Amino acid sequence: MAKQAVARTVDLDPIDRLEEKVKLLVNVVTRLRSEQTNTAEENARLTEELEALRARLADAQGVNAELDALRHEREAVRQRVAEMLSQLETL
Repeated sequence: MAKQAVARTVDLDPIDRLEEKVKLLVNVVTRLRSEQTNTAEENARLTEELEALRARLADAQGVNAELDALRHEREAVRQRVAEMLSQLETL
């Protein structure tokens, strides 16, 4: 009888180790799933931020193009006024 009790205890050691490894594996999988969820949320947030920045960049480029057009127009007006003043001086 004592031998059977010892034999059962010895036989349970590998099962206990296996149980511990399974628990560790479950913890690792749980942690990885949590990290994956966090990473997906961060990715979504960064994607939204990137799209917002692209929209701001497009707006800024549009404003820059409009500013260039206004500068050219101002230079054209300046030249016309200079020509008119020159004509007035000759009168």
